[in-house]
Amino acid sequence: MSAARPFDIPRKLVAAAFRAVKSNAGGAGIDKETIGQFESKLGDNLYKIWNRMSSGTYFPPPVKAVAIPKKSGGERVLGVPTVSDRVAQMVVKMVLEPILEPVFLPDSYGYRPEKSALDAVGVTRKRCWKYDWVLEFDIKALFDNIEHGLLLKALDKHTDCKWVRLYIKRWLTAPLQLADGTLVQRTRGTPQGGVVSPLLANLFLHYTFDVWMTRTYPNAPWCRYADDGLVHCESMKEAQAIRAALEVRFAACGLTMHPAKTKIVYCKDANRAGTHDHTKFIFLGYEFRQRYVKNSKVDCMFTSFTAAVSPAALTAMRQKARRLNYRNRTDLSLQDIATKLNPILRGWIAYYGRFQPSALYPLYRHIDKLLVAWAMRKYKRFRGSWRQARLFIKEVSRKCPKLFVHWKPGMASASA
Repeated sequence: MSAARPFDIPRKLVAAAFRAVKSNAGGAGIDKETIGQFESKLGDNLYKIWNRMSSGTYFPPPVKAVAIPKKSGGERVLGVPTVSDRVAQMVVKMVLEPILEPVFLPDSYGYRPEKSALDAVGVTRKRCWKYDWVLEFDIKALFDNIEHGLLLKALDKHTDCKWVRLYIKRWLTAPLQLADGTLVQRTRGTPQGGVVSPLLANLFLHYTFDVWMTRTYPNAPWCRYADDGLVHCESMKEAQAIRAALEVRFAACGLTMHPAKTKIVYCKDANRAGTHDHTKFIFLGYEFRQRYVKNSKVDCMFTSFTAAVSPAALTAMRQKARRLNYRNRTDLSLQDIATKLNPILRGWIAYYGRFQPSALYPLYRHIDKLLVAWAMRKYKRFRGSWRQARLFIKEVSRKCPKLFVHWKPGMASASA
């Protein structure tokens, strides 16, 4: 360290941060510089970041506001930093995350290494068998409403690294630049889309919810994935009491539970008498509800409250498959389509096929129907004959069951 560079930041750390940013991809910020353009002058660009961060003269540029549609309707505004700023944020994240990760509680799953949404779905599934009631909650506009003072107080508790604290303060107040160039100053929140923002959101909710919930209601298991959470309760009365207390707690920390996405659910199954207004809920793309499942030990069906891919997720996958427009790509062979489509299908199956994989059969049938439509356009002999084209696809699936991932034995056969 020196007077010119009071902060000891290894240059190797900056280089590692760039590699992490590159692997995450992402678009350009307000300077319109892409990752490729940044990399074309990599040595100079990384030196500038290191030099400015080490000297304390790094100031983040405004964050580019990008509106994206929400699944539930409306828009969500993401804040897209420049590539240089993403690298700088990654430097801080790579230092701060190993400090905070041991502090976070096991039932916090979002944006954490070695934890996944499927882990959260799995633990929720088991708890729904044990507890009759679930309080499902969603925090309204979490990233926009994080209170800076409380967040910085939590940060100071876990690190005395001056440059980490300095740059996080600067990122919290970096303005948002709208499409017309207008700058919006920020006094609350952290941009959703920033590299370090998810880590800061987890830190904020660690004290706002996780620690408070564990201390206040030690007998009510909870699960949180970012701003979506569940609390398992033994009775409706307990769920109502926790909901009321949680509303007060969130309000004290500047947050609000989303009124339309927060509800108390009865985990109705064959062994639970009575009913309730809400007997199902959706969490991380899975719908939890009463359904028939097979007991493989005694080879019989029974009713259980369990999870499977949600109708909304199925609709979204079918819509994406339709938008890919392979049904009209007569320039492609069936092998070409399989090569392009299989990676997408594998991703869907890996996530939504973990629990109740048979619930994906409607998706498989939809894919096969698109292939039948492709065959009708590709080959003159099938034009106007859905039946013949369908038989053709079924025959291909029989002869080449490994061509498409959903044709493999044990999945779903071509059944358009």
